[in-house]
Formats: sequence, structure tokens, C-alpha cells
Amino acid sequence: MPCPGCDHGSDCRDCGSGRNCDRHWQYLLSNQGTHVHLQCPDCAHLWNIDTRHGRPRRRPKAA
Repeated sequence: MPCPGCDHGSDCRDCGSGRNCDRHWQYLLSNQGTHVHLQCPDCAHLWNIDTRHGRPRRRPKAA
């Protein structure tokens, strides 16, 4: 799964096909059901994604 911050792994066939890739991986910080919280090891970008739909989840802005 490519990083939305730096496109880490965006040109990789394995990453693009949904298979596991031994070169382009992200830190799994936590999960809540199908929602996973990830961090990129290259740029440290944090994001959430619903793995059921493959869409990033927007984090509510702090007040």
C-alpha cells in the first residue's frame, strides 16, 4: 500500500496488486476492525485506511 505522503512503493507491482511486498511496507500502529492506522518508515507520514474499501479515512482536526 503506497504512502499518500511520499508515494513510497507506488511503482511496485506487488504493492499495486495488494500482495505483501518485502521492500515497501508500512508500520501498523493499531487497528479498529477494518480501519488500520499506518506510518511510513521513509517520511513518517501517518494515515488511516479502511481496508474493506481501500479508502483513506480522514482524521478529525484538533480544536
